[in-house]
Parts: sequence; structure tokens; C-alpha cells
Amino acid sequence: MAVIGGGATGVGVALDAATRGYSVLLLEQADFAKGTSSRSTKLAHGGVRYLQQGNLSLVLEALHERERLRRNAPDLVHDQAFLVPNYQWWEKPYYGVGLLAYGLLAGKSTFGGSRLVSRGEALRRVPTLQPNGLKGAVEYHDGQFDDARLLLQTAHTAARHGAVLVNYCPVVNVAPGGHALTACDTETGTEFSIEARVIVNATGPFCDAVRRMAEPQALRLIAPSQGAHLVFDRSFLPGDTAILVPRTPDGRVMFAIPWLGHALVGTTDVPVPQADLEPRPLDDEIQFILETAAQYLAKTPRREDILSCWAGIRPLVKREGEAKTAALSRDHLIEREPSGMITITGGKWTTFRRMAEDCVNIAAVQGGLDKRPSGTPDLPLDRAPASTGERLHAALPYTTGDVQRAVRDEMARSAEDVLARRTRALFLNARAALEMSEQVVNLMARELKTGPDWAAAQLAAFSAVAQGYLPG
Repeated sequence: MAVIGGGATGVGVALDAATRGYSVLLLEQADFAKGTSSRSTKLAHGGVRYLQQGNLSLVLEALHERERLRRNAPDLVHDQAFLVPNYQWWEKPYYGVGLLAYGLLAGKSTFGGSRLVSRGEALRRVPTLQPNGLKGAVEYHDGQFDDARLLLQTAHTAARHGAVLVNYCPVVNVAPGGHALTACDTETGTEFSIEARVIVNATGPFCDAVRRMAEPQALRLIAPSQGAHLVFDRSFLPGDTAILVPRTPDGRVMFAIPWLGHALVGTTDVPVPQADLEPRPLDDEIQFILETAAQYLAKTPRREDILSCWAGIRPLVKREGEAKTAALSRDHLIEREPSGMITITGGKWTTFRRMAEDCVNIAAVQGGLDKRPSGTPDLPLDRAPASTGERLHAALPYTTGDVQRAVRDEMARSAEDVLARRTRALFLNARAALEMSEQVVNLMARELKTGPDWAAAQLAAFSAVAQGYLPG
């Protein structure tokens, strides 16, 4: 089985197929989790908004997989308490009933339930919550995780089960028969051909471009949507409780979440004409988040307070006649292409394991493979090792040992790989990441045995990327 795409869906497919004993090769055009899978809101959740939309089947599946994620990766997925602040008289009964149903749907989940919270308790839990007009809050629980780290540990587990995963090796052609592809090693420029019983296209927002390699006239499956996030100092959201604003003035959802010692605020849902591998938040997205957050936080966040800002592209399954991306499906779609290739797209991070299982079931039939059960439902993911060595920057916890491990054991090939995904430095504090970059590049150069030209090119490339994480 050849899998195209090294995000959550592709790596999940590779792991699932490897646990069944299939021979698996995964090819990623850039780095693992470079795209959508490192740019989420960091929540393993059932989807409160999907409950509002009446999509009970998606909520139930996501809640079930949320519990499984925590069981299989307890070091990476943990409980996160949320408050929905109430400023209107009707909000407490309205959201209280909805979130009570959300908790009941979770059944025997180890995450907490839902309850009403007084004004005083809400302000004790979130001291920076806007007190003017606050009548109380509704508490509920979901899961939180580090998306890029979870993906890397999934990839590590897949490799341990026999899958071969290669980054910086884009697929440049898929043969019309759907059983052969051509890929290019970007570091050497070497092209090579691969034959497979079945090819899986798991490239998320880029899936239509891969589909058109085999079928130039293929109709679009995806309507890409961009979500933006802003990161602030933890003083904007002290404590361990997050905030959910279920309906902003234009009908979207906003979260304010404690994450890795910082405050993460997002996200908007804006349609974009095409997917970009390095999307940047639009200026009006940044302004929208700042203005909305100011309505709910007593400490008003300003543009100069932003430590890092970034965006991700969601691959929403397109339905004709629906223009607003907030209304499009978050369910996943598995398509048997006329070429013989299998495309899987849509879905959400929380359900990636179930998506992969469904996909491999279909791909195995398509490829004429022996029918074998998935080994992932109760498979613990490999643990992330603890940090060792000297600290790289006073503002962040990352060490020299993290850099060495990233190169030796986690296939990091660039400074960005280390600073954005093996650690989360760039996503947490772009200025600190820039200040760390020279030391990181020097450590990498020693590990990779490269020269000064490589180091200079890496510093320039990382600086160019990091500028996009700083607010203009």
C-alpha cells in the first residue's frame, strides 16, 4: 500500500495498515505535520458546534475516539475544563441543556461532565474573565493535546510496526491505472517509480491536486477553509480553565485555551480559494480575534501582545449550493476514484484513527489484499522521550537534547522541522524561536555533518518562515 500525505490522516492510514501486516510506504511532500495537522486548535473533542448543528453521529463517533485517544496516548492527551461565560439571562439554561446533553453523550468517558457555575466561581477559575455583566457560566470538559507531537509519535509507532515513512519526497505523478506513482527526493533531485497494489491519497486540502494527476478532469471534492490562531503570554488566561464562546457576532466559535504555558486564542472560519502549504492569518482575521477576545477578557489583548500567530487550512468536504464554510461537512469522505486510487479527506483530528481504519478496510478490498482486522483500537502509541541537555531559550522549555533527538530519531531535516514541529517554539513564541535558531542550526549541522553553506541557507529559510508568525 502506498500512502500519499504525512499528516494525521496519512500517518494514521500507514499505522493501521502496518498493524494488519501489510507492506506500507508513506510519502510526504514536505515534513510530517507541515500542513493542517500541526495547525489545529489542539483539542481532542466531540465538537460542541456539531451538536448545535444536529450532527449527532459525528459527535458520538468523535467522543468515542476522544476517549480512545486518551487511553492510547495518556502522556499526550489530557482533560481540559471549559467555561462558557453567560452574560445574557437566557444563556445559562440554553447552553446548560446543550452541554449537559454533550456530557451525557460521552457516556462513561473519563473526561468530566457538565454543570452550572456561579459568577464567583467563574471569576475564581478564570480571573481575567470580563466581570461586567457576567451572570455565571456553564462548565464542560473536552480533551487537549499537542497535535504535531501526537502525529510524530503515531509515525514512530507506525515505523515500529514496519511502515516506511519518508518526508521531503513529493509525489509528482500518479499513473492512470492507480497502481503506480512517481516521486522525487527533493534533497537529491532523484525521481523514482513505485508500484503498489493500492494507492491512498491522504493529502487533506491538497487532495484534489493529487486526484488530477491521474484524472485531469476530476471535479473538486474540497472547499478549503482557513482558521487563525493567536498566542499570548499566559497572564491573559492564568489557571487551567479554558473559555468557549459558542457564537460570535457572525456565528462562528472562539476558544481561549491554556496551552504549553501560553494562552491560545482562535479560531475563525474563512473560505479561501486554494490551499497553501504555509498559510498566513489575514489581517482582518487577526483583528476579529482581538476584538472578540476583548469582549470576554478583562485584560484586553493587543496586537503588540501577540507572541505568535498562525493559520491552518481545513479540508472541508464540498456540498454544492452551500457557500459558508462553517456549514460544510466535518465528516470524512472516502472515494474510490475511477483511476483505482482511494482518496480520503475531510474529517477531524480527533477521529483520525477511525478514519484510517475505514480507509484501510476499503483500500484492502480495492487492492485485493487479505482481509485482516485493524490493530489500532487499543494500541498504545510510543511515548515521547523526556527533554535532556541545556535549555535553548529562557522563554521556552526546549533543550539541546531535543534538537539532537529530532535529527537522530525523528527525521528532522531543517531548522523549521525542529523549531515548528519537533518542538513547538515557533508556534508559541516566534521571536524566541528566531533567537534560538542559530544555536539550533549549529547543533543540526554537527549532527548532519554539513558545512557553513547549509547553515547559512537554513538560517535564511527559517527567518523567512518565522516572519509570517509575527503580526504585521
